[in-house]
Amino acid sequence: MNPKQAEALLREAADWYNRPHFIALDPISIPHAFRKSLDREVAGLLAATLAWGQRPTILRNTNRILDAMEQAPGAYLLEQTLDKTERLRFKGFVHRTFSEDDLWGFLLAMQYLLKQEGSFEPYFRKAYKGDVMGGIVDFRAAFVRRLPLPRTHKHISDPGANSAAKRINMFLRWMVRKDTCGVDFGIWKNIHPASLQCPLDVHSGKTARQLGLLHRKQNDWKAVEELTGRLRELDPEDPVRFDFALFGLGVDGGHLPPGIGKQP
Repeated sequence: MNPKQAEALLREAADWYNRPHFIALDPISIPHAFRKSLDREVAGLLAATLAWGQRPTILRNTNRILDAMEQAPGAYLLEQTLDKTERLRFKGFVHRTFSEDDLWGFLLAMQYLLKQEGSFEPYFRKAYKGDVMGGIVDFRAAFVRRLPLPRTHKHISDPGANSAAKRINMFLRWMVRKDTCGVDFGIWKNIHPASLQCPLDVHSGKTARQLGLLHRKQNDWKAVEELTGRLRELDPEDPVRFDFALFGLGVDGGHLPPGIGKQP
């Protein structure tokens, strides 16, 4: 496949996958269940944090947390006293290596940050100037300072240590990017979609390499920057609009939807 064919395929696939039809099977369906912006922020960060493994398990475990928060996560964190009795709501929670201890630490940190600023957006302040990596590093630094256990730090990726930070980039995509398709929310107005970095995992990385968009072998921050740089050549204002397509084609094992990629 030559570069022009690869570009045409990716553009078609982006239009195909970036539709509400695919929301139900994706972790973004979790914040889509809410109407209030703060609920979407909290539910979105929880869903993104748990977004590794089988998608049905991700959805089930995130909803277990939200059920314990009475499906009002924003109000819960702003109003509820998180004491030993309250912790019993989450007793026995586990998602892969994310334990009850990790979840409790996350809730304490999220509560503190929200009570200080009312939103997670200000903690990504460096992203206001287009430095998304710096914004993530700042957010992570503020977050981990409030975690009771050092073991929980690993669940907030650090691009400063060359992590691809897939889940936090995905969360940023949900919060920042807004399109006419009703998929991403565009809640945050102080970060421009052009500055976002593409979420990168094994599925999107495989597709990107097959299309000649990524040559670095490791799925790390350097690969994220390489891939996003190529996507900015295709759409300087909205490079991560191709994320769903890269991921979807990867998950589908390279089997294209009917009619996609058939042009000469």
